[in-house]
Amino acid sequence: MFNLANILTGMNLVCGVISIILSFSGQLDLAVYAIFIGAFFDFCDGFVARKLNLMSDLGKQLDSLSDLVTFGVAPGILMFIMIIIGVNPDNLIESQSSNTLFYDYYVVQEFFTWVNGTFYEIPNTFDASIKWLPFIALIVPFFALFRLAKFNLDNSQSVNFIGFPTPLVAILLSFFPLYFFLNIQDWNSQPELVFWIYDCYSLAIITFSLSILMLSRIPLMSLKFQKLQSKENRLKIILILISVVSIPFLKVLSIPFIITLYFIISIYHSIKLNNNKVLWFGILVFK
Repeated sequence: MFNLANILTGMNLVCGVISIILSFSGQLDLAVYAIFIGAFFDFCDGFVARKLNLMSDLGKQLDSLSDLVTFGVAPGILMFIMIIIGVNPDNLIESQSSNTLFYDYYVVQEFFTWVNGTFYEIPNTFDASIKWLPFIALIVPFFALFRLAKFNLDNSQSVNFIGFPTPLVAILLSFFPLYFFLNIQDWNSQPELVFWIYDCYSLAIITFSLSILMLSRIPLMSLKFQKLQSKENRLKIILILISVVSIPFLKVLSIPFIITLYFIISIYHSIKLNNNKVLWFGILVFK
């Protein structure tokens, strides 16, 4: 039961729990890093299980349960808070410059006052037009639950993925709070497009759209190396090399760049795999 692979899986779970705690304490940047570390443990547990022949039904279930917390619940809470912040990020920027803690930010404070007010009739001034909007982020763990259960029962995904993996969606969602907190000091000098993206409605749409992709029928290339000398590994090696080179130059922007590149390479790999007989864009989104 307590073999090395399962212990690494447990560490993935611990990272998810730490991320949730950090999110509610207002340290969203550290919460994102906890998810990234969890993704590292998630990669390691599968690698160790395959190399040391430790694969088991118990390990498979433990992996899905850990993934649900780290790549479902944790990023869902991150986006829940980011959508609240999207109501008026200028106030958070002012509080950060004066070293005020995150939970003193008035929009977050007013939101939870409104939540209490629904049960105890406490008066509040929270914007009624967006009071339900942050709850859209709860769709992340909801779809992650079905994605992980479906993955456990689908033997066809042992080599390649069908639909966006939960860690991929979690990392992409984590980009938004990370970029915001890394650039908060000069936020007012950001391009207009950035302000549009970080609007509460835009963040809600992005969260909903990425969550749906977890249950799509889009074929994606797995990064597992089945045979070291196989020709199938060429695209994977190219992706890894470009990713490593891009990180020092693009920094946090390397996250959407790498995932977009991975998506494009997966499209090419899928078309090549089907010998161009099946148009990739003709694949049904849901089944």
